[in-house]
Amino acid sequence: MNTSNTQFEHYYQQVRARQKRDTVAWSLLLLALWFAAGNAAEFNIFTIWHSLPNFLDYMLETVPTLHWSVLFADSHTKGSLAYWGYRLPIQLPLIWETLQLALASTLLSFVIAGVLAFLAAGNTWSPPPVRFAIRALVAFLRTMPELAWAVIFVMAFGIGAIPGFLALALHTVGSLTKLFYEAVESTQDRPVRGLAACGATHLQRIRFALWPQVKPIFLSYGFMRLEINFRSSTILGLVGAGGIGQELMTNIKLDRYDQVSITLLLIIVVVSALDTLSGRLRQWVLEGKK
Repeated sequence: MNTSNTQFEHYYQQVRARQKRDTVAWSLLLLALWFAAGNAAEFNIFTIWHSLPNFLDYMLETVPTLHWSVLFADSHTKGSLAYWGYRLPIQLPLIWETLQLALASTLLSFVIAGVLAFLAAGNTWSPPPVRFAIRALVAFLRTMPELAWAVIFVMAFGIGAIPGFLALALHTVGSLTKLFYEAVESTQDRPVRGLAACGATHLQRIRFALWPQVKPIFLSYGFMRLEINFRSSTILGLVGAGGIGQELMTNIKLDRYDQVSITLLLIIVVVSALDTLSGRLRQWVLEGKK
């Protein structure tokens, strides 16, 4: 018994020593990579520290000046809530436009990516040239960031919602297709082989063997992408691709500090509500919970 305990203790100490060496080695490697990347990107923590007061000063400028005595007065009274939110009739439709932009691009991309995923997966019997072509296409689509697509489409179609919709849709197709076909390739093959033994066609095997396995994953990725697209559509507005981001950029350029704060507040509220709603929808669809 003592011999067994001694051997186990010796083995345990060897494992612990190896884990410590690996931890130190990986930590040093990551630290070296961080310094190398920071040097290449001209990242300087001291510059950020010295510039931090400027950032804080700007954020303080955006805080509205409200007075309790006139807090609920009309929009012509400075210091009231109505005066602070005098542009809400303009901003609320833009928030709604941003939501529509994110929802429309996500729904269209979800359908397209779902079809492409089954054609690009290695276990769905599609010809190798088709798989290669689709994978190359979606790799290109997701390599280009939404902002780059938006700039290109703004130059082509002008300022508005169409460039934002196209930019989000293309990038989302690229991202979702990769996630989807990897999910398809990770499915169990027993149901597929069982249906094949019964004489099922390729489409029937996809419909009754593969789709039930990947449906929860597809929906989960779809909800996640909806949240991402709303945030992205806000950024795309900064380059003229429509939505609330365009209003935010206008307020920043015109130094309307109080309107910058209320625009940011609207974005934060909507993003939080969307996160909560999508989480509940995900639970309801995937787990049957309310």
